[in-house]
Amino acid sequence: MTADTPDGSGTAARAEVDPITLEVVRNALIGAAEEAGAALRRTAYSPNIKERVDCSTAVFDAQGRMVAQAEHIPVHLGSMPLSVAAARETFPQLGPGDQVLVSDPFAGGTHLPDWTLVAPVHDDADRLLGYAANRAHHSDVGGAAPGSMPAGATEIFAEGLRIPPVRLAVAGEEQADIVALLMANTRTPRERLGDLRAQRGANHLTAVRLRALAAELGADGLAAAMSATLDHAERAVAAAISELPDGTYHADDELDDDGTGVGPIPITAAVTIRGERVVVDLTGCAGQVPGSVNAPRAVTLSAAVYALRAVAAPDLPANDGVIRSLELRTTPGSVVDALPPAAVAAGNVETSQRIVDVLLRALARAAPDRVGADSQGTMNNTLFGGIDDRDGGSTPFTYYETLGGGAGAGPWGPGADGTHSHMTNTKNTPIEAFELAYPLRVVEYQLRDGSGGAGRHRGGEGLRRVVEVVAAAATASLLTERRRRAPAGANGGGDAAPGRNAVRRAGDDHEQPLDGKVTVQLARGDRLVVETPGGGGYGRA
Repeated sequence: MTADTPDGSGTAARAEVDPITLEVVRNALIGAAEEAGAALRRTAYSPNIKERVDCSTAVFDAQGRMVAQAEHIPVHLGSMPLSVAAARETFPQLGPGDQVLVSDPFAGGTHLPDWTLVAPVHDDADRLLGYAANRAHHSDVGGAAPGSMPAGATEIFAEGLRIPPVRLAVAGEEQADIVALLMANTRTPRERLGDLRAQRGANHLTAVRLRALAAELGADGLAAAMSATLDHAERAVAAAISELPDGTYHADDELDDDGTGVGPIPITAAVTIRGERVVVDLTGCAGQVPGSVNAPRAVTLSAAVYALRAVAAPDLPANDGVIRSLELRTTPGSVVDALPPAAVAAGNVETSQRIVDVLLRALARAAPDRVGADSQGTMNNTLFGGIDDRDGGSTPFTYYETLGGGAGAGPWGPGADGTHSHMTNTKNTPIEAFELAYPLRVVEYQLRDGSGGAGRHRGGEGLRRVVEVVAAAATASLLTERRRRAPAGANGGGDAAPGRNAVRRAGDDHEQPLDGKVTVQLARGDRLVVETPGGGGYGRA
């Protein structure tokens, strides 16, 4: 299977736009996406979006090609064009004011908590100018455990509500029956509705900005500038690839396990560079497994695009012009190209990280001065849910967060401490906001001294975070990696310390080890311990 532009057309005819107009419009489109992202964060209800910024926004042309994105989350943005394609295919005649909702991982989605909203944008003459789209992680969409990422899921049905493309809004009117269905399948309906309406508002703002551009340039002028933006990215990426030495470069690694006892799980890549093109071949990866580490093809494409940009053209804005130089080969039914009804919650957040690790190792053989040691290689997904009974209350709550760790060192210097890396770009939930919103208490939050790999440049330090349950009871889930196999050093640098999970029951000073992927029941006073991996060191000390 290969990667094409979302409409399947491949490279479009070159648009003739002068360089000044191109640069002005390119930045205006990026600005529209950034402004929409800011509006989404300001108006959302959940700390997951307001504080952690677990959301992404982008702008698409009338053919469904991504022309601009905000600097948000790589695993969201690389796959979002496939969600727009699914919306266009299901509803080819979308009108002004329509908005399509989709979360299906097998229709361009990532995992079920990520809800994508796609809105066509028309001018006053009802001419289609393009599409506004955004994706936000909703911290509960049903399923077997609060947070909708249960560790032991073996089918997608255990992970929550799977939403094929449906029209959430028609001619500007929210569809009450669709909303009722959505809210009946979440433990936290008020928060979900607030976040979903924030997504609608963000798309509306993008539409306002696109119409203003069209009024200034004309619809044809805007279309030409959008197309020229894609062509510019294609030329720049192709030129950057051509500077890398031709050849086929191999690398492999493995996932710890799938959460059901299967593992380790091999991830194998062959990256071929020929002139201005790159072929990423992942057909040697393991077959689909019972647990939720299966990655939909959209997630794997995101990882491949990210790795290519990181090495060949890190300073370029990302759009669908980048994809024209990339061919992705996968085997349907594998852990990197999952087929329904596979469980996929961890594929999005954990397998995407391992794919990037492997691709960067392969690319390091072509460009050793551009790639460092392994970063932590996991998002350390931590989830809690239950009833907030503080002050006699009885409100359901769900909490989700990814935790930072060590970044890999490189020829440029040491790795950063306690940071998110690669396929995640979220922030830390401030302790004040965390404890205000949830019946939970942060007991410890500190760097793990000595967890970064040794070397001429040391790897970044991981984190230790201990959370105590304040409610009478709570369910906690962990989806984590690099608990068995440590992040590797590079060029003679030392490996980092792997991560560690544990639980400390109330009244007991002993920390009981937990698996990397686990769902546990906790009582008031129990503490969940997550120690995240460091980053690999670079060079001999």
